[in-house]
Amino acid sequence: MGAVTSLVIGIIRGAHGLTGKVKVESTSGEVEHFFELTEVTLRKDGSERKAEVESVEGGHPFLFMKCAGIDTPEQAAKLAGAEIVVPRDKACPLYEGEYYVEDLKNCALIYEPGSESNAKNGLNDGVKPEPIVAGIVTDVLEGGAGDLLEVSVSESLQFPSDSEAGSPAKKKRTVLVPFKKEFIGDVDINGKTMQLMHLWILE
Repeated sequence: MGAVTSLVIGIIRGAHGLTGKVKVESTSGEVEHFFELTEVTLRKDGSERKAEVESVEGGHPFLFMKCAGIDTPEQAAKLAGAEIVVPRDKACPLYEGEYYVEDLKNCALIYEPGSESNAKNGLNDGVKPEPIVAGIVTDVLEGGAGDLLEVSVSESLQFPSDSEAGSPAKKKRTVLVPFKKEFIGDVDINGKTMQLMHLWILE
């Protein structure tokens, strides 16, 4: 599967002025790359359309973009909520340790039981346990202390709380995991895997 070839760099929040400009919010918070755009894809409600970029103005917190063929406030207003999609090489450059949200989506969280957990569970018999696919990243959310990974937990996982008397039938669960080195180790974008450091955080 590997890294995605196109990325969402902004969201259209509404019309601006009388000439068909739209108000744009950058998904990364960075804006410099917008000023070099000549063409974008506008994606809304499952449909896409190419649009030639005539001008980009402004900065923080909003940019104002004019696309060819969008010449009235009414036309611009219809684009509210649309995603602005560009090829990967037109997106905001990444610094070390940064990732595009679209690349993180659908990554499998892989947990490798270590010697300490093996001994704790009576599994220290010299046989290295197989890595566990603990869940799949479905989204990345902004949190007060940093980004949070929205994870769909594998239904095959069993936790002590699952066996409590009177527990309801096992259902698909979603949990939030802080995207920090204490909880997430190596990230392999091309292999679509992320190393989960502690299994308990999915309980």
